[in-house]
Amino acid sequence: MRASTDDSVKLNKDLERYIERALEEGRPIKIGWGQAGDEKPKEGEFGVISHLPEGARVQCLGNLGEYSGSANLGGTFTLLGNASTMFAAYHSSGRTVVEKNTGNNTGFRMSGGEVTIQGSVGDSAGAGMTGGTLLVKGHAGPGLGSGMKGGLVMVMGSVGSNPGLGMSDGRIIVSGSCPPPGEGVSMRAITKSEIKELSEKIDPLGMVLTEDALVLEPTNEGESEGNRPESFISEGFEKISLVPNEDALHDHITLDHFTLLVPSNSDAEGLAMPIPWIVKKDDPSLWGEGSMQNYPSLVRSKPRKVDMMLVDEGNLLRATSEIGDSAGLVLDTEAFRGFNDAEIEGVLVSLVSRLEGPALVLLKGGIVRVERLFRLVSELEVDGAIVDCASPGGTRMPAALPKIGLAMKAMKMREMGKFVFLEVDEQPEAKDLLISLASGCNGIVSPASENPPESQIENISLQLAGWMREIGIDRIERIGRRNLCAKDYDTAAISGLRLNGYDRPLPMWLELG
Repeated sequence: MRASTDDSVKLNKDLERYIERALEEGRPIKIGWGQAGDEKPKEGEFGVISHLPEGARVQCLGNLGEYSGSANLGGTFTLLGNASTMFAAYHSSGRTVVEKNTGNNTGFRMSGGEVTIQGSVGDSAGAGMTGGTLLVKGHAGPGLGSGMKGGLVMVMGSVGSNPGLGMSDGRIIVSGSCPPPGEGVSMRAITKSEIKELSEKIDPLGMVLTEDALVLEPTNEGESEGNRPESFISEGFEKISLVPNEDALHDHITLDHFTLLVPSNSDAEGLAMPIPWIVKKDDPSLWGEGSMQNYPSLVRSKPRKVDMMLVDEGNLLRATSEIGDSAGLVLDTEAFRGFNDAEIEGVLVSLVSRLEGPALVLLKGGIVRVERLFRLVSELEVDGAIVDCASPGGTRMPAALPKIGLAMKAMKMREMGKFVFLEVDEQPEAKDLLISLASGCNGIVSPASENPPESQIENISLQLAGWMREIGIDRIERIGRRNLCAKDYDTAAISGLRLNGYDRPLPMWLELG
């Protein structure tokens, strides 16, 4: 990790220890001052001071970077300085105050609590919020409260263009100048009862609301957000065959079909997978007793020591309290659409700093944006990626393989020791696992067709052993693209694999070397 990332992770880890002790002693935590009270302000740390628990009180001196003060769970956070984009995003409860200015998307998708900005905010403050109160003493940029579904935004200064764009619920109060809102948003004068109601919030802050203030509310007559197209896999690996090497193996040779995932920043043993299949399961406690107790899974809650936790917007607030003793985390970048690279890294820092000891860190993204996914893996120096192979209109897996392979080559994923898994929507067969490995990936992620799937895993292990002997490989990683061929010309054309019965592949795979 870069120095700024290390500093941010360290600040979060130190804060975790301080909070536990401060809560016991009933005292606040001060960051940015030395033991003698001398000022040592923070500068640029990002993804920090997130997920504050109820009762925690933190004061920080300095200027913070992206995605700081996020996901407050009930604490009180005061920043004596400025903050960058996505400040106080996903704010759930408690109170957050900034002495100066904040960047774009302040209070993004906040659901509760109170965020007060003594200065001004950038574009799209309060975007997508569902509850809580965002108070801005200064000015606000364009897109204020865009996509709001609830809550209150109050700006004492002027606001930019398109306030309330796409809002479906909630209120926006503007005390300064305000341009006409867009379609689906009405503007009216504030009422005396509203002034009385809101004065209770702003009087302690030295703010005064007058009868000149304007109220923006949705009319529910504008355009809806619309529905995203369904993503799915239209064709699997059924039209790809496995081709044996020149020599088969006898029945008594020892075979190794384990896959070992080791964090890049650790000499630890890592996560050992009996077969290259990560089972996707929301809650691993539903496995019950049996061998699945020790089988690695990708889960969204209650991870065990052998599990990685998939984090998205749905479980972000509770993620930091659950991932501590897990095998690692997988951040779903598709869940944080519109986040730039620095903001994605901020989310990652807020989570990684809660992992205990060496752990795997992967990013998940869609195949339609696989180049960006692999670039993020490289630049953020995480351990690898999970590529969701479903796409709008349907994905043909024979066409997906060279797309992924070329992107892997461009970002030198294998040279850097990065792991790449393919996520599909159905339980794989042994042949599917071998095809994924032969194409340069490390395995497949998918749900299991049965619960618990012990018998399925045992059957796949036996099938793997049979295929490995027939192909002529004693170690699973020794399979390669030379062991793949297409069953028909159409599959050969879209995949670049050689057609069954031909000696050479089509040009697409030749580019991969």
